[in-house]
Amino acid sequence: MSRTSRTSTPSPAHSARRAYLAVTLLFWLPIGLATAPLVLLFTARGLGLGAVAGLFAVHSLTTAALELPTGGLSDVIGRRPVLAAAGVLDLAAFTLLALGDAYGVLLLGMALLGAGRALASGPAEAWYVDAVRAQAGPEADLRPGLARGSATGSLALAAGTLLGGALPWLLSDVDGLDGAVLPLSVPPLLAAVVELAFIVQVWAALTEPKRPPTALRTVFRSVPVTVLTGLRLGRRDAVVRRVLLTAAATGAGLGTVELLTPGRAAELTGAAESGAGVVGVLSCVGFLCSALGARLAPGVAARSPGGRAVLLGLTAGAAGVLLLATTAHAAGPAAATAAAFGYGLTYLGLGTAGPDQNAQLHRSVPTETRATALSVQSLALQLCGALAGLALALLPPGPPRWLLGATTLATAALLWTARRPKTDPTGRQSQSRRLKTR
Repeated sequence: MSRTSRTSTPSPAHSARRAYLAVTLLFWLPIGLATAPLVLLFTARGLGLGAVAGLFAVHSLTTAALELPTGGLSDVIGRRPVLAAAGVLDLAAFTLLALGDAYGVLLLGMALLGAGRALASGPAEAWYVDAVRAQAGPEADLRPGLARGSATGSLALAAGTLLGGALPWLLSDVDGLDGAVLPLSVPPLLAAVVELAFIVQVWAALTEPKRPPTALRTVFRSVPVTVLTGLRLGRRDAVVRRVLLTAAATGAGLGTVELLTPGRAAELTGAAESGAGVVGVLSCVGFLCSALGARLAPGVAARSPGGRAVLLGLTAGAAGVLLLATTAHAAGPAAATAAAFGYGLTYLGLGTAGPDQNAQLHRSVPTETRATALSVQSLALQLCGALAGLALALLPPGPPRWLLGATTLATAALLWTARRPKTDPTGRQSQSRRLKTR
């Protein structure tokens, strides 16, 4: 046998997965870089908790307002141009957030970041699912690839938050970092640089079949039709409805943890820069736990079919936030250890629940509305995350604020205890069941 005959070339499905993972990595890495210092950067600019919650609400509400139109746009004009546009908006957003000191500038930055998030919430995953099904058929097992994508995103967030939290602490004694450029501003500026690599990767790697030329008027006419179809998905399909409600609860749970953790870390360390370092380490651990949960998800789903993997994951996530609530006013090594364990458990549980949810979602929606369905899911997550952030400012400090997140996750877990439709070995509803529900 010749040497060249033994040389294997990557299959199209393998190449698609590699491109999907690279784009996922470059999308989430800059977000991770900005996550650790962002709340503390806002407080360093003189903003209180209410004003900070307002900025994050603008981000979430912008994302929510644009989720369905941008998802429909991706289904109409293609995944690649929409993702590239997301990269351009994120680049501008990180620059404004890093350098802006006026509240209006920060509002604009968060709005642009929300718009970029809306544009990017579904196209990469939709592109990957379409590419795999084009090669392996509609019965292809999507869980391994989706789990790898989720794990890659979590690892990118972990690396980004660790670096984003460490940089302000390392640069805290450097002369010349004041005024518009603070030590806390450096990670968002680095995130803007990474966005350039994301744009290049998207345009080079996410090739897709040529679509027929579409006039701008036709695009705007087609998007509302696709959006209305997406809105009807939850009403017509019980599985999709359950996934969307779970996304809403997840948004509230994550919003609670992400908004309250930086302030708690700054209290314990006594300074914003050192608090950012603690948040970076905690976020890194959390995202590593999320990545571990995603890698475990296919095995858990195989042993717990019918959505029970989602039930187990959400229950673990609720238990983690509840543990954070019980240690909100506690001090000492034991309380800190328990809080860190609760933080990791939250992300481990949600990481385990995610891939099985999305696999069920993709089995229930057609290709024509796949990105729209993902946008509806992200819409529910972002909108409820914003509402939870605003509600936190109305609750008294301490355990009551944390209990908001724990309660929503526990409620979502209860959704998956209900009787589920019978499925065949591929996980699809039986033909007789589909006919009865029409």
